[in-house]
Amino acid sequence: MPALPKRLTEPAVLLELFVWSNLAFLALDVYLAHRVVAFNHWGTYVPLVFSVAAPLLIALAWLIGGFTAQRGPAKAIAVLVGLCAVVVGVAGLVLHLDGFFVAPTLKRLVYAAPFAAPLAYTGLGLLLIMNRMVPHDHRDWPQWVMLMALGGWVGNLALALADHAQIGFKDWRTWISVVAAAIGVGFLAVAMRTRVPRGFLKFVLAVMVLQIVVAVIGFVLHIQADLHGPAKAWLDNFIFGAPAFAPLLYADLAVLGMLAVWATMPHTRSTPPSEAAVA
Repeated sequence: MPALPKRLTEPAVLLELFVWSNLAFLALDVYLAHRVVAFNHWGTYVPLVFSVAAPLLIALAWLIGGFTAQRGPAKAIAVLVGLCAVVVGVAGLVLHLDGFFVAPTLKRLVYAAPFAAPLAYTGLGLLLIMNRMVPHDHRDWPQWVMLMALGGWVGNLALALADHAQIGFKDWRTWISVVAAAIGVGFLAVAMRTRVPRGFLKFVLAVMVLQIVVAVIGFVLHIQADLHGPAKAWLDNFIFGAPAFAPLLYADLAVLGMLAVWATMPHTRSTPPSEAAVA
């Protein structure tokens, strides 16, 4: 029998499930995104194949040593998957920016393939490696999760700016995603401090909940745009129109941010009034 965790609600286990579900979902996301270019390069198949294989390998690691084993074959398999995810993400970034490297202009950066998107693999890979190497009860563990969440929000802000710049921000509502992403970056950047009052962390949790609301609103708006697209077939509008799943990244990163905050709280003491006055 594999060594299962005492509680499935342990932060380390939830993080492992977060990475697994994201890698699995990226298979569908990458398939739809690369259908736009009709898989015109062999490299477009690499993330698709990896997103199918990686969840299976992680599940194998679970069967061998439990959800978060930090030794033995289970750890080796998980770390290997994480390293491959990092490579896939960096390689995808380079390929997406191929034209930009030839003639580095802002226009080429905006209208290139979404350059920050492949870094989702890099972030997930680093989370998986960290979860298998850093002791789960150490105060550095939630800080690493917070750092990865912050990096994800920075990438999300870049995507929101670049994607909506392609349509010239014609609809004022496109700015909602930019402002929301900037707010996510700001609050998580402050939460990265080693000593943050518990009250502020609770406020960050509320901000992350609002990001989920933004995700739902964006998802509905993108679906509406695709349903009223110029193509006769709704599937063509869905594939070539507004990316329906893109706004859900806000909810995804919000979950990661909430997990980081939740794990940070046991290591955080409420700031006494005397210290707060001095600060």
